[in-house]
Amino acid sequence: MQKNLMQLYKRALDEREQWLPRWKNALRYTVPTDDTESATLFDATAADAVDNLAASMYSLLTPPESLWINLVRESDLSPDADVATAVLRAHLNDSNFYTTVHQCYIDLVVLGTACLFMAENPIGSDSAFSFTAIPMKDIAILPGMVFHTTSLPASDLMEKYPQFVFPANLRDTIKANPETPIRLVQSLIGKDFTAWVDVGGDIENNIVARGTFETNPYIIFRWSLVSGELYGRSPVLRALPDIKTANKVVELVLKNATIAVSGIWQADDDGVINLSNINLTPGAIIPKAVGSSGLTPLTSGSNFDVSQIVLRDLRDRIRHTLLADRLGLLSDKEMTATEILARNSDMVRILGATYGRLLQEFIKPLCERGLQILSRRGLIEPISLHSDAELKYIAPIAQMAREEMSI
Repeated sequence: MQKNLMQLYKRALDEREQWLPRWKNALRYTVPTDDTESATLFDATAADAVDNLAASMYSLLTPPESLWINLVRESDLSPDADVATAVLRAHLNDSNFYTTVHQCYIDLVVLGTACLFMAENPIGSDSAFSFTAIPMKDIAILPGMVFHTTSLPASDLMEKYPQFVFPANLRDTIKANPETPIRLVQSLIGKDFTAWVDVGGDIENNIVARGTFETNPYIIFRWSLVSGELYGRSPVLRALPDIKTANKVVELVLKNATIAVSGIWQADDDGVINLSNINLTPGAIIPKAVGSSGLTPLTSGSNFDVSQIVLRDLRDRIRHTLLADRLGLLSDKEMTATEILARNSDMVRILGATYGRLLQEFIKPLCERGLQILSRRGLIEPISLHSDAELKYIAPIAQMAREEMSI
C-alpha cells in the first residue's frame, strides 16, 4: 500500500512538473515575488488587469455584504433548511473566508488553478471554519487525489505530532537545531488521509498521521480546462506572449529614451579633453582646445515612433484577454435599463463557462464541507446537497444568468 502511495505521489509530481515553468512565467510578469523580478518588469498592464479581474470575480461571486447561498428542500423540511442556511452564512461571515478567497482568485486568474484549504476550528472559536490559500507549487493532483507538500520547522512538527519519532539520521541535526526545516507530505486519496515526512522514499517508517475525511478539505477549482489536462488554463497564460512582448517593447523604449536624454558622444583623443571630467548636465560648459572639434554628439539611427503603435495594440489585447475592457461599466454616465441588460448579457456570455465550473468545483464543495462540519457539531440537522437538498446560488453573476435566461 505504501509503495503504491509513493508511486502515486511521484506520478502526481511528474504531472505537475510541466506546469511549473508556465506558472513561474505567469507570476513573474504579473505578481513578481522578489526584487530581481521586479527590476526586470517594465510594463504593469498585465499586473493591473489581474488585480481588476480578481476584484471583479470577488464582487461577482462572493460579495461579503450579500447572503449568497440558500438551501431549497421540500416544504415540510424548509425550517431545517432555513436554519442550516442561516448558520452556514453566519460561520462563513465570522471566519477568514472573505479575506482569504481573494488570494485564490488571484491564483485562479494568473495560474488557472487555485486551492482553498477549509479546516475546522476548535470548539469555542468564533467560527467553525478556518481557511488557507495554498500556493499551487505546493499542490499536486491526480483524479480523486490531492498531495500537499509543505516545509515546516522540526519544532512545529513535534508540537503538531508529539508521538512521531524522527528517523535516526535526523535526530542529531534536529537536537542541535530545532528549527531545521522538515518536508511534510499530506495526501488525500478519496477519503483516506496520510501524512508522512519525506526523507527519501520510505513512507512506512515516517508516517506522522492517518485518518479519514468525510468531505474533502482541499477545494481545488479551475478557470477553464483542456481535454486530457488536470490543471486549469488562465487568462494570463493565454495572454502571456503579448505580456512578454509588451514588457520587451517598453524596455527597449526606455533604453532609447535614455539615449535621447543623455545622448551618444564622440571626441578626438587629442590629449586635451579628459573624458573622465566631462559631466553631461543641463547648463554644463565643456572646454575644448582651439581649433579642435571638441565633444560632438553622435546621431542615433534608431527610431521608435512605431513602438507606440505596437505597444498600444499589445496593451489593448492584454486588457481584452484579461477582461479589463469587458467587465467594466459600459459608460461613465448613469446607465439606462437597456445598457444594464446589455452589460449583464455580456457578463453571462463571457463568464458563463467559468461560472458553471466554479459552481461545481468551488461553491458546492465549500457548502458541502461546511454543512458536514456544522451537522457533526450538532449545530444543524444533517443535510446533504446530493440527496435531500439543492444549492440555490444568489451571487450577482447567478442573478445575471437567471435574468438572461428569462429574457
